Amino acid sequence: MFKDFFAMLRRFIPPYKWYIVFNVFFNIMAAFFTLFSFALLIPILEMLFGLNHTVYQFMPWGTGSVKAVVVNDFYYYVQCIISTYGKSVALAAIALALVVLAGVKTGSAYLAAFNMITIRTGVVRDLRNKIYAKIVSLPIGFFSNERKGDVMARMSGDVTEVENSIMASLDMMFKNPIMIIVCLGMMIALSWQLTLFVLVLLPLAGTIMGRVGKMLKRKSLNVQNQWGVLLSNIEETIGGLRIIKAFNAEEKVKRRFGRENEDFRLMSRGMNRRYELAHPMSEFLGTFTIGIVLWFGGTLILADQSTISAPTFIYYMVVFYSIINPAKDFSKASYSIQRGLASMQRIDMILKAQNNLADPEHPVPLTQMRQGIKYEGVRFRYGEKWVIDGVDLDIPRGKTVALVGQSGSGKTTLADLLPRFYDVQEGSIMIDGTDIRQFTKHDLRALMGNVNQEAILFNDTIYNNITFGVDSATDEEVVNAAKIANAYDFIMATEKGFDTNIGDRGANLSGGQRQRLSIARAILKNPPILILDEATSALDTESEHLVQEALDHLMSGRTTLVIAHRLSTIKNADTICVLQEGKIVERGTHDELIARGGVYKHLVDMQKF
Repeated sequence: MFKDFFAMLRRFIPPYKWYIVFNVFFNIMAAFFTLFSFALLIPILEMLFGLNHTVYQFMPWGTGSVKAVVVNDFYYYVQCIISTYGKSVALAAIALALVVLAGVKTGSAYLAAFNMITIRTGVVRDLRNKIYAKIVSLPIGFFSNERKGDVMARMSGDVTEVENSIMASLDMMFKNPIMIIVCLGMMIALSWQLTLFVLVLLPLAGTIMGRVGKMLKRKSLNVQNQWGVLLSNIEETIGGLRIIKAFNAEEKVKRRFGRENEDFRLMSRGMNRRYELAHPMSEFLGTFTIGIVLWFGGTLILADQSTISAPTFIYYMVVFYSIINPAKDFSKASYSIQRGLASMQRIDMILKAQNNLADPEHPVPLTQMRQGIKYEGVRFRYGEKWVIDGVDLDIPRGKTVALVGQSGSGKTTLADLLPRFYDVQEGSIMIDGTDIRQFTKHDLRALMGNVNQEAILFNDTIYNNITFGVDSATDEEVVNAAKIANAYDFIMATEKGFDTNIGDRGANLSGGQRQRLSIARAILKNPPILILDEATSALDTESEHLVQEALDHLMSGRTTLVIAHRLSTIKNADTICVLQEGKIVERGTHDELIARGGVYKHLVDMQKF
């Protein structure tokens, strides 16, 4: 467990190494002053209650060992206070010293925690940033096999668990070992025989706690996985609420959620029962150990006073008891770490996911397209069956090529290969004779603009949605893009114009308005290559007319790849390619294909009907 824990720390702690140094320093100070304040108990017990009748003389530095001089002179000054001012004043002086030392100790403990808080919050922030950056960088294909809700659970619930379980335990991991080591050192100095006996008992307790911790990690991983399933269910329900209500499926989805929620409850119950076992178990084992030590130490005192005196034994027990709480916290931290490591394991499924769409080591510069795009022998599949099977296609610069065919024929996949949302598995796609895998994805996609069937917008203002990805746009350019996209009039009719928030995924706008905003976004980017994926198929006739007019402005002078179900929208395309089962079975202009009387004419006739 601790190997995995420290391996994780090595990944995230280095930027905060100086905070670690300060934390350890102040923890050492706190441990030292804790023991030093306890040491004042010995003269109180021995002198104030007449247990020590030795008369001490002042011992100058250099006349003995440091320990002997410090102890002797301390007793000497205590005797002077008692003889001069009386026991009551001596007791008050000792009490005042205890208060001062306690103030220094608690101040040091606070400064240690002060530095640890910076580490904790910083590491969690860095972890969230790393996950988000990884999610953004991973190819689209990765999320085809993952539930969106589960990915969200890993970034929210699992990161929170790491913060609560592991980061909250950092202070214990750095503070408690220091306290334990300092106390053990003092215990050895007071009585090595008694300390040796204690060290035989402690591994037994540690073994018992370790076994429970391993069981907890297994349970915690199952709980976090089930939480991801539950969150996915919620996300799907919210997204599909319209369909659920339309099909009267409320009871069905409630039953499904209830079953998954019950599974989560049972798993959580088992995990939390084991987690709550940590404190009573450590409490019992600690008390059991104290009882045995009390018996063994008392036996030593009764047998031979020279081994350890009664006051020293009491101080020994105080020091030993000061180990018990750190040891209990240490064991509790180990349980928390088990839970956090289970969450970290799920997070690493994202952080360590392989990106098979990496940029080349020595990319070819790409700033513009001079000749055109060429698909050559392209084959691609998601599973066993080829979705694209040996496609050859030329798209000259400035021309419009349309892809038509039945659903599932491979049109969208063929378009997705161009910006490298996926990579071809056989053959190649070239721009100006250079394979697109020789360019960086950033340079490649910078040449392209996308308008999809579903207008993908963000819960932000109209202005920020239009300027998305274009940082240097002026207000005049944004207004002009909106006008070309036939969006300016409806934008100005909203309450705040360009500063109007459009809601989640543009919920406050109609389908046609959302589509015109996405077209305005593409116009503002001003890309030389356009990919239009059924941009008008989900619109009513009036909206389609406005959107098609905006698309005509957008396509003017650009190299365009169009996917269309409504064949009336691509009559003027330079080339129309008909796909069936991943292959181009016909190609030509609209008139040529109609005259040929093949698959394309059949599709046109069906739409007319």
